[in-house]
Amino acid sequence: MRRLMSSAAVAVMLFAAGSVSAAPAAKAAAAKAKPVASAAAAGTPGATFASVTSQLPRNVRPSHYDLAFTPDLDKLTFTAQVKIAIEVVEPTATVTLQAADLTFDKVSIAGVGQAKVKVDADAQTASFTFDKPLAKGKYVLAIDYAGKIYKQAAGLFALDYETEAGKKRAIYTQFENSDARRFIPSWDEPFYKATYSVEATIPTGQMALNNMPIASSKDLGNGKTVVKFATSPKMSTYLLFFGLGDFDRASVKAGGADVGVVTKKGDIPKAQFALKSAAEILPWYNDYFGTPYPLPVLDNIAAPGRSQFFSAMENWGAIFYFEYALLLDPKISTETDKQNVFTTVAHEMAHQWFGDLVTMAWWDDLWLNEGFASWMEGRATEHFHPEWNGALEAVGGREAAMSVDSLATTHPVVQHVATVEQASQAFDTITYQKGEAVIRMLESYVGHDAWRDGVRAYMKKHNHGNTVSDDLWSAVEASAKKPIKAIAHDFTLQPGVPLITVTGETCAAGKTTLTFTQGEFSRDHQDKKPLAWRVPVTVKALGGGEAKTLVVGGKGSVTVAGCGPVVVNAGQAGYFRTQYGPERFGKIAANFAKLPAIDQLGLMTDSWAMGLAGYQPATDFLDISKMVPADADPLVLSRMAGTFLGIDGYYEGQPAERAAFRKFAIARLRPLLAKVGWTAKPGEADNIAILRNDLIGVLGGLGDPDVVAEATRRFNASKTDPSALPGPLRRTITSVVAKHADAATWDAIRAQAQAEKTPLIRNQLYSLLASAEDETLAQKALDLALTPEPGETLSSSMISGVARNHPDMTFDWAVAHKDAVNEKVDSSSRTRFIPGLGASSSNPAMADKIKAYAAANLAEGSRKEAEKAAAGVLNRAKIRQQRLPAITAWVAKNG
Repeated sequence: MRRLMSSAAVAVMLFAAGSVSAAPAAKAAAAKAKPVASAAAAGTPGATFASVTSQLPRNVRPSHYDLAFTPDLDKLTFTAQVKIAIEVVEPTATVTLQAADLTFDKVSIAGVGQAKVKVDADAQTASFTFDKPLAKGKYVLAIDYAGKIYKQAAGLFALDYETEAGKKRAIYTQFENSDARRFIPSWDEPFYKATYSVEATIPTGQMALNNMPIASSKDLGNGKTVVKFATSPKMSTYLLFFGLGDFDRASVKAGGADVGVVTKKGDIPKAQFALKSAAEILPWYNDYFGTPYPLPVLDNIAAPGRSQFFSAMENWGAIFYFEYALLLDPKISTETDKQNVFTTVAHEMAHQWFGDLVTMAWWDDLWLNEGFASWMEGRATEHFHPEWNGALEAVGGREAAMSVDSLATTHPVVQHVATVEQASQAFDTITYQKGEAVIRMLESYVGHDAWRDGVRAYMKKHNHGNTVSDDLWSAVEASAKKPIKAIAHDFTLQPGVPLITVTGETCAAGKTTLTFTQGEFSRDHQDKKPLAWRVPVTVKALGGGEAKTLVVGGKGSVTVAGCGPVVVNAGQAGYFRTQYGPERFGKIAANFAKLPAIDQLGLMTDSWAMGLAGYQPATDFLDISKMVPADADPLVLSRMAGTFLGIDGYYEGQPAERAAFRKFAIARLRPLLAKVGWTAKPGEADNIAILRNDLIGVLGGLGDPDVVAEATRRFNASKTDPSALPGPLRRTITSVVAKHADAATWDAIRAQAQAEKTPLIRNQLYSLLASAEDETLAQKALDLALTPEPGETLSSSMISGVARNHPDMTFDWAVAHKDAVNEKVDSSSRTRFIPGLGASSSNPAMADKIKAYAAANLAEGSRKEAEKAAAGVLNRAKIRQQRLPAITAWVAKNG
């Protein structure tokens, strides 16, 4: 699954804005669940039926589901019959499985009779009790039932969209992590793998989609057709998929499979880049993993709409994407969009192995899916598009993880999950970005070839099975012939960020020797005893050599050829912060222009994070910003610009100080925009296009009068001259205009949205209405979000968009309209959505409000995301009080 944060750099800047998470029947389900201790939680290998966490009795397990169903798209309901091949492993009169929002007509076993049905809505289970116990053996459990088609992305859900011919409706499924039970009564846990045969009665002329190709189709007359799909391989419930609508499909043969894209009618041209990318990636993955993709079809399916929880989902053979994550429209798409399409496709395709073929035994080890898919998307990007310099994006992902991981509210990569809500909340920055960063570090430590050989061995041994983290560590350790398990445990079984401090430096005979101590980097609990890690460290001397060491027991040393300034964490593969001390830091900073781009980025991000946390002056970053050359890598320049915008946010409510800082930042950035210009140049590097958008957006956000005036001129001119808003700049220019909009301009953007028939463009315009700085217009956007006008799945994005500029107002409004707001939010996101709205506030009182909301509305075990949001607010308040005065003084002296 791809979370909404498709760009690591954006993730860092928008960390405080909040985002995704959990599921419905929350409080009682959390209270009643009694899972056993998990092998994964202990980090031990060997996932077995007896050892893996389950919220169900262990006396029955399924092997095959034979499902036939009929959706009613008008009534938003469906009826179904499922025959489940089960094995009773301990005699029992009651079969209990998971079910949510389902009603049962008849439940029976041939030769045994009908069962009495008892539904526990809070626990999301259904129990079927027979007149006498079932003996050990195999049976077929037959169930006639009915269910709902939802308006948000959970279970079987509908998406409505505008076309030139009028409104259309399509339906899709979204089951991860625990929503298959809303469509099929099942053992809805990842360890219970089974095969599936699906039959659907559908409107004639529409296209039906499943994990497998259609095996047969029969016209029933009266506008109905029954389609039967081929039987799937063994898989977990959350990977099952169904889609239905007025679709087009295009495909190519690649990697032994029929690789396709599916869109609503007329949109196939917008999916060509995704199709080309998927066709390139599949054979490369076949080789990398050493196990060929096992299904006959691999479809990439685009759907209009949005979710607060995810942008794409790795259903085996039928990957689901919201359109903005798969399609490219020349009217609005940017270079960032193009790169995000590639990385999202690469991420979801990696899941076809990590997650689908080999599945974590329980949600404790979710990172085995998500961390690896995030890492693999980076590997694919570096292989196919080295010009994008994807390794620098990986630094952004690591920064996002460290930002969260340095607060007391963090958690280990491998964490015990006991409830549905906790499973949903596990899809977070630690699971994705820290997981990816740890993998990059370990891969660098053992070597690329040894790491790949270990992954191949892991896939070969565990295909079609379930694993825990130590299964992977054992495979890599055996292939690399180098111990890594203890290092891996240090970074995955405990939380936090190591801090490597350079305590000594001597140069003799043309070589430099550094000594280190290991502590813990923290933003809010620096007085506690630091945890201990075994930390792989790479150093490089400017003009000299490179060397590696392992810091163990809190101390270490390394000797490297050369006597120039030495960069610690050279290449930025390590997951730690570096503290040089003022003199050493000054020497490296003075040579900033000579550093490789990735180490320039590492020095910038480390100095800023360390400065905000008080380990070194917060103004060190500003000193570095004056040394960044105009011809630096575009991603380095974008990071500098984004950090300026982040600093500006801390000055909310301090107009004089903000004006002084903006004067400095605008003066620093304007020459960069003048160099790249507003118009793309023939043959320019792809990342220059990203830099252009970033500079316009940041300067517009800083209120640069020239940029705001030019954006407004172009926006107004586009009414008669479409070329005034070229596709790659349309969103950025309109966002600047929307941010500074008056009432007339806001109404004009809304009128464009109302008239627009292309969902990609329409959704973008409505989202931009939420970015107004004017409080009255922001309130209008909130009120509009609760109406049907924007569309059921877009409302929550508008609400969270308003919260970025107006967190206190939005949070209070959302609490006052709690029920109406939750109706616009995925069930998987409800435990974190409203708390996240206040997360970008700098008012300490907001932390208390978030905690009070959580105490009143969330089960005790489901408050993790609210606690993170509150901690972020307090940290922002501390930065304003303790760090901002020094920045203000620096600006007065240097600006």
